[in-house]
Amino acid sequence: MKAKKALSLLMTAALATAMLTGCGGGRGTEETTQQTAADTSAAAEKKDTEDAKPEETAEAPSAGSGIVGVALPWLGTQNWAEAEVMFKEQLEAAGYEPIIQAADQKVPQQQQQIESMIENGAEVIVVGPVDGSQLGSVLEKAKDAGVYVIGYDRLLENTTGVDGVVQFGSVKTGELQAQALLQGLEELKGEAPYNIELFGGGPADPNAPNFFTGAMSVLQPLIDDGTLVVVSGQTDFTQCATADWDNSKAQSRMDAILAGNYSDIEIDGVLSPNDGIARAIITSCENAGQPIPVVSGLDAENESVEWVWSGRQYSTVAKPTNALVAETVSIIDSLLSGNGMPATDVKANNGVIDVPIYELPPVVVTKDNAKEVFADDPDRMALLKD
Repeated sequence: MKAKKALSLLMTAALATAMLTGCGGGRGTEETTQQTAADTSAAAEKKDTEDAKPEETAEAPSAGSGIVGVALPWLGTQNWAEAEVMFKEQLEAAGYEPIIQAADQKVPQQQQQIESMIENGAEVIVVGPVDGSQLGSVLEKAKDAGVYVIGYDRLLENTTGVDGVVQFGSVKTGELQAQALLQGLEELKGEAPYNIELFGGGPADPNAPNFFTGAMSVLQPLIDDGTLVVVSGQTDFTQCATADWDNSKAQSRMDAILAGNYSDIEIDGVLSPNDGIARAIITSCENAGQPIPVVSGLDAENESVEWVWSGRQYSTVAKPTNALVAETVSIIDSLLSGNGMPATDVKANNGVIDVPIYELPPVVVTKDNAKEVFADDPDRMALLKD
């Protein structure tokens, strides 16, 4: 009863604060310009440059014009497929000429696509990386060509060729997933202790360890005091990661965990890093004859929204693609109107430099608040059938 009381107090405080909290605001970075005449003043240099290059000045891009490249990792999940459509719609509506390509989760293909965007005159390239640590050379090439680079949804690592990253708070997302898992356990699974398992996302995605870190900051104290029991003993990210975010690999791992650890006990809950893996976990449990555990998720994919509404999946976390694309287009407007990167006091070190981060707030979705969260999303509202 003591553990349950502590858990209840934790959940009441944490969810009330976290479900509607965002990050952002404050100090920004200033764009630097190379000096082309060391013996002149900055004002004289600017005048000389304008006089010497009248044609380049006349053709310089401005907000609402120019070519914008968008390099996506793949289109295999709903959020990336939505991003392709929404970038096209929003960039064209703002007056830009978009070049949008997806790399089918292949790093060399994405490198080639970014090179092609540079060669085709992109003034800005938005990059949702297949692997955020493997694009350094081509991003440096973009920087040398005077192209702005904005990371989309994922950090671009080990390179100076990035001007900023737009994403939903990744550590905060993990915290919300863990808090929702605890809330569901308390609501649906009776008294503690609870038998749980942990899943992480693809290790090539820099968000995945951040999701896991955020979640474990909430869960680890309760694992330590016995409120939560990870029956398999697999608690490190390297043990729990799901290569390539592959649903079938997640289901195979869940099958093995259940067969090896749950022949005579029930599993109460599973931390899942996204909706596809959540559905794979639930399917594995059903196939094994287990009651459906409390399972977290991410991305508010249509199928999982339906599962949350029907009670099969306890929660997801909404990261509205439309809002993330809109924030990215706003930054592009700022860059191409000569105002540089907008202000932010959030930064992340990518191994080489501190990168400005533009974070939007994720939101937990359960059956209780789904209609409120999706009130302005008619497509998802249509999934919430009484």
